[in-house]
Amino acid sequence: MTKTICLLSSVMILVFALLNLNRNAYGKVYVDIDSPTFNPIPVAISDFNPKAGGPATQADVSGIIAEGVRQDLSLTGLFNILQKKSFLEQNPGIEKIRFADWMAIGADYLLKGEIVKNDREVISNAYFYEVSRGERVFGRKYRAGAGEVKAISRAIAKDIMLALFNDAGDFNTHIAFVPKKGLKSDIYSISYDGSEIRKRTSHQSILLAPRWSPDGRLLAFTSFRRGRPEIYIQNLQNGLEQKVTSFDGMNLCGSFSPDNRKLLLTLSKDGNNEIYVLDIASLSLKRLTNNYAIDVSPSWSPDGKKIAFVSNRSGSPQIYTMDADGGNVKRVTYDGDYNSSPSWSPRGDRLAYEGRVNNKYQIFTIDPDGGNPQQLTSDHTDHESPSWSPSGRQIVYVSHKQGKSTVFIMNANGTNPRQLYETNSKVVMSTWSPRSQ
Repeated sequence: MTKTICLLSSVMILVFALLNLNRNAYGKVYVDIDSPTFNPIPVAISDFNPKAGGPATQADVSGIIAEGVRQDLSLTGLFNILQKKSFLEQNPGIEKIRFADWMAIGADYLLKGEIVKNDREVISNAYFYEVSRGERVFGRKYRAGAGEVKAISRAIAKDIMLALFNDAGDFNTHIAFVPKKGLKSDIYSISYDGSEIRKRTSHQSILLAPRWSPDGRLLAFTSFRRGRPEIYIQNLQNGLEQKVTSFDGMNLCGSFSPDNRKLLLTLSKDGNNEIYVLDIASLSLKRLTNNYAIDVSPSWSPDGKKIAFVSNRSGSPQIYTMDADGGNVKRVTYDGDYNSSPSWSPRGDRLAYEGRVNNKYQIFTIDPDGGNPQQLTSDHTDHESPSWSPSGRQIVYVSHKQGKSTVFIMNANGTNPRQLYETNSKVVMSTWSPRSQ
């Protein structure tokens, strides 16, 4: 119990007070970033003002918190973070802010703050302003253990996202992927900002199709650990793994249901690749497709009512949808001769997939009814395995070029691609986790 209390006190941020200097300290702005005319928002982030906090006070923490917020917001692709050298106002405090100086350098919003750090904890007051009106959007106090300064930066960035977009962002998330090393591979994950790479399995075999459960507690995947494809579910809290299918032929993992209770699978136990749904508690199976063609890669819609999948029943691999019970099958993609790996947006309004163009795979999105297809990548590189972020505002994918694999993240409209991870091993099947609880 003591260990748990210490962990909670050192890692969790307690946003414990809304600084009530004025009754409307937390304004709702909700910028429409889905508008075709949206441009990254210019934001000035001033180093926080250090205040006396005992003999262990460290002034450099003020810069660390501000820089952490800059980095986190820049990852979203939604902000133009103004450089400190452009700042005209040199006053680090929060009194008598010269908003005209911040308007002159093009800032729409301004973040200022105060910081106290002693040998036990860090306390920060953060103030976020709309420059043109000279009004405070919010003022809040944050507290964390002395070694958790980064958590304060992330909490501030999250509150800025909530204030402007009514969305917490994708900060506390991870991306799972499989670096292939011959016949010996395992699942790894990397944090959204690229700061933490973690080995998730120790199978040292061919691994395929990692899938996070919506509550973030489970990771399902296919493993050839025993020389044949079998599906496992790993408890991410204690690392324990359960083998859930081991039929003859193909056992390929699909996505979890939104309620975490079921798992979609592709099995060939009856002689053909068909889609099934597994009840995780009872391990009972229900077959959803029954077609002479190959049906693979099932992905559940966020409301649990639809399933996207890939079938060659039209002569080439294409994206289809069906109801959750297997009925009402409809073809979604018609352009191109090879479309696969559908991933459903958390908003339910778009499907991302990979499609072959001029013998190279590119990333596309499309409405679930087949309307409004959009090509997001278009160079001479193979781009594969798209997966949506929890916010639905970003997509992760893998690129292969000149013997290297790179994990990229881009905005949902294809803009602002950024490199997250690169290796000489071939990386396959990237998939985005839900937000950490």
